[in-house]
Amino acid sequence: MRTILKKSAITILSLTVLLSLVNCKALQNANNKQKGAIIGATSGAIIGAIIGNNAGKGGNGEIGAVIGGVVGGAAGVIIGHEMDKQAKRIQDALPGAKVERVDNGIVITLDEKSGIYFDTNKSNINTKSATTLDKLSKVFIDFSDTKILVVGHTDNVGSQSYNMNLSKTRAYAVSNYLINKGLKGDRISTNWFGETQPKYTNSTAEGRAKNRRVNIAIVPSEKMIKDAKLKADAQ
Repeated sequence: MRTILKKSAITILSLTVLLSLVNCKALQNANNKQKGAIIGATSGAIIGAIIGNNAGKGGNGEIGAVIGGVVGGAAGVIIGHEMDKQAKRIQDALPGAKVERVDNGIVITLDEKSGIYFDTNKSNINTKSATTLDKLSKVFIDFSDTKILVVGHTDNVGSQSYNMNLSKTRAYAVSNYLINKGLKGDRISTNWFGETQPKYTNSTAEGRAKNRRVNIAIVPSEKMIKDAKLKADAQ
């Protein structure tokens, strides 16, 4: 009798481990829209992609409020499908930019390599940057049911107070340019961190260049979430 019970226990344990491995493997291999259905919880992953090394230290309350939580279930799949389409459009339009699908959103990193850069100590949008933003604004207009967060960063050259103000003026320069191209102002939120949130080392010229960046996060609007939930309920 004990032998039978022991064998049964081993069988149950084996099945449990197997199912766990299958579920983990399914999550690892899932595309972004599938992950929306599997996870279905609040997440700071997108904040980490925007802020950088210090995201685990609490992040920023205003950014968290703009981004909100992850939408799961069938609604998450619907939102994920739309975000996948938008991410591809952005990647096609800006082949030099880093475009990441994170949770229910998209994070774009714009730096000198991707065509968005500022002259030293300047915050105006130059001709090359304007061309890139023109392409980006067209995609944003086509996918109107989203919120957009623009976040500015600098390297550590100069004083902290100077860099904080510089990141602010550059982030607003990008936001205002997008608004002037036809985006509604209430879709866009702007934030800045100066030199306080580096993603790369400031001890090398290459690292400093990567830290002089503007991140743009694209997340579902309340309307997009509501419509996705209604569509999911009707299925």
